[in-house]
Amino acid sequence: MVRQKGYCDMSNIWRSLIQRCTPKGFAALMWPLVSFMVIGFMTLAIPSAQAAKRGQGISFRPTSSLSLISIEVQPSALVFNNARDARTFIVTGHTSAGYAIDLSPIARVRVLQPLVRMDAEGFLHPIRVGHTKLIVSVGEKKAVVPITVKSVIDPPISFMRDVEPILSKIGCNAGMCHGAAHGKNGFRLSLRGYDPAFDYHSLVYDVSGRRFDRTDPARSLMLLKPTETVPHRGGLVLPMGSRYYRILKAWIAQGVRSDVGKVSRPDRLIVLPSVPHLTLPGMHQKMVVIAHYPDGTTRDVTREAILSSNTPSVASVDKLGTLCAVRRGEAALLVRYEGLFSTVNITVLGDRSGYRWTGAPEFNYIDRLVDAKLRKVKLLPAPVCDDATFIRRVSLDLTGLPPTPEEVKAFLADPTPTQQKRAKLVDRLLNSPAYVDRWTNKWCDLLDCNSKYMGPEGERKFRDWIHLAIARNMPYDQFVRALIASSGDCYAYPQVNYLRVISDTSTATEDITQLFLGIRFSCARCHDHPFERWTQNQYYNLGAFFAHMTSKPGPRPDDMVFYEQSSGEVINPRTNDPAKPIPPFGQVNLAEYHGNLREAFAAWLTSPSNPYFAMAMANRLWSYFLGKGIIDPVDDIRADNPPSNPALLAALTQDFVMHHFDMRYLMRQIVLSRTYQSSIVTNKWNDDDDINFSHFIPRRLDAEQLYDAINLAAGVKPDYVGAPPSLTAQQLPGVNQDSSDGFLDLFGRPTRQTPCECERNSNMGIVQALDLINGPTVNRALSAPDGRIAKMIKEKLSDKEMIEEIFLATLSRPPSPKEMQSALSYFRKAGDRAQAAQDLMWALFNSPAFLFNH
Repeated sequence: MVRQKGYCDMSNIWRSLIQRCTPKGFAALMWPLVSFMVIGFMTLAIPSAQAAKRGQGISFRPTSSLSLISIEVQPSALVFNNARDARTFIVTGHTSAGYAIDLSPIARVRVLQPLVRMDAEGFLHPIRVGHTKLIVSVGEKKAVVPITVKSVIDPPISFMRDVEPILSKIGCNAGMCHGAAHGKNGFRLSLRGYDPAFDYHSLVYDVSGRRFDRTDPARSLMLLKPTETVPHRGGLVLPMGSRYYRILKAWIAQGVRSDVGKVSRPDRLIVLPSVPHLTLPGMHQKMVVIAHYPDGTTRDVTREAILSSNTPSVASVDKLGTLCAVRRGEAALLVRYEGLFSTVNITVLGDRSGYRWTGAPEFNYIDRLVDAKLRKVKLLPAPVCDDATFIRRVSLDLTGLPPTPEEVKAFLADPTPTQQKRAKLVDRLLNSPAYVDRWTNKWCDLLDCNSKYMGPEGERKFRDWIHLAIARNMPYDQFVRALIASSGDCYAYPQVNYLRVISDTSTATEDITQLFLGIRFSCARCHDHPFERWTQNQYYNLGAFFAHMTSKPGPRPDDMVFYEQSSGEVINPRTNDPAKPIPPFGQVNLAEYHGNLREAFAAWLTSPSNPYFAMAMANRLWSYFLGKGIIDPVDDIRADNPPSNPALLAALTQDFVMHHFDMRYLMRQIVLSRTYQSSIVTNKWNDDDDINFSHFIPRRLDAEQLYDAINLAAGVKPDYVGAPPSLTAQQLPGVNQDSSDGFLDLFGRPTRQTPCECERNSNMGIVQALDLINGPTVNRALSAPDGRIAKMIKEKLSDKEMIEEIFLATLSRPPSPKEMQSALSYFRKAGDRAQAAQDLMWALFNSPAFLFNH
């Protein structure tokens, strides 16, 4: 049989894996030079403030193929409210080639009337009340920015708006310093300043107020320590005479007054530009952060905000808030200021000269949205995989089992148009018993179905309930609601066994948010989350929904009965008061559920209006088929971990909700997309892509898949301890059952003790490699007297027939002509046909083409 073009062989697998792991940093060393050549700028650039100070500027020099068509200044207007209200701005140039470039360092600036002055960092400061205009120019292009100075009065230093941001910026309240749970050297501040009242009390009243000397502020311990005038374990964090030093000294001189409770914090942040202009590595982008307050005022907090990149190897950020493109790729800039967070997506395209979108088939809305992102970042998708690759890939993903040789041959011989027969195959797999077994096993992992928590009988009954729910295709929202809101006898109502896993309020809060919302709430247990919107109050308010849940022994051994009592409370350690059952976002009407707090919580959790519930599951399902989530990790959704394709995730979420949380429907949509059906073979435009799904990413088979694939290929029964051989590995009732040599645990089967996806390990280390080379499972499968090889010898199949059968059984495809020729040559030289067949199957078992789903 002739091998079809595009079949996956071992070399393609290795090439794909190596390409994904090979650094390409050498080329990045040339990008700073290339960027200036492309844009046509002079290589010399100095900050605008320095240019103004020296009375000179740097002009834009257009090339014959590139010219500057306009410049833009952000913010578009500057308003100064008092003497300390400093403001900065960004100058962006728009070129004829479609580039946008930060021209702030080389722009010339002048003010029509001297109402403001510019400091060395490029910030404007008011000096006289009135109205004027800022004239910004680059070459012959100009922009005008209106300036309004409302007041030049120097207001009193605010603890809330001046002191607290400084403590955050210089790191005093960081987790490694005084913001630690127990503080440092007897001095404690709230982490990242989440509790200003506590911070003020610690500063002013702790150690009898000895941190301040109001008569001589410079001798205050609060200034002596961070300036290292006296020994300070944290080192020098506040240079003598710096702007922050002067502000703190003035606050002390003014009497260390508190305005906690009188002055509000900002309620939102605006980050400019919303889309950084970093086309090529080596380019820079100045950022501006504006805080908006409830009273309508604004403040430029660029210097006080904390900016960080989630991928510094793609784009780094310096202390002044300037981004620098390092290499081609995508990153996210996280901006934090006084409990607020904002995220800005960054794309560094790199040199894409010669790129041209050639078009690709779109099988459904998924492909349209994936392609839109590919065009944006100038990637080309891989071609669609061949039929043999598809049947193996989708069979493993949907059922956990490879197709049989007979199924492969029938599918390849079917003359039905490709997408029609693939849709027919998918429908058959989705309605197969193996599909139910596969996803029962997956949900048992996620729900910690473990005799450790629920006893052997509870474990069995809980698994059977999950199996029945999957078989009936129970809508996901009903499935989750049954797990959380049910009460009664664990044996009579098996879903209640999940309450044994989350029996205390802390476990319930953390497991449910991580599993069903994709949010890790655990940090908020001790303090407000340092990098997210979640607060300690929200943590305990959410836990309060489980305050009435209690249990008692059931009528049978190891049985438990869960029910709601009329009272119960969760104490918030921050306030020492009972927490109130309030969700962290949205609303819930407790009266509607007659005081049943868990029912009210389950209704809120599973509501279509919950912005995280459907999205988290849509993202999780996507990851199971495409190798990684649109947000990845799937159970760590946070501001600095944004989706790689927001439009795609939104569409999947909406489709999931519109089809009544039908998991089987969404799986079908995913696997019938061209994106899922893409080949692993890359091209010059997508070989460095690992987040935009431009090609399929190979995944190592999980422990159960691998064990079943070996036994099915060899035609032998499994060798279990404590379970019958008629079961596949994914049908095993619990994690206490394994093969006699511990194969499943060795290859990373989860222990079912946490809801984290990370509990399953798909690594391929030296221990696993040695086991495949010379371990009991493979040796037993190859040498079994009633196995596939023995049967082929007994049936007197020809060498060619045996080789084809072995390839179909292991790799789910016929051998290529070259592979057939090599195998026939080996058989002729070996003499012992059985030994030759075992050697061939052993080689294929140890090949990436077998070990990975590709």
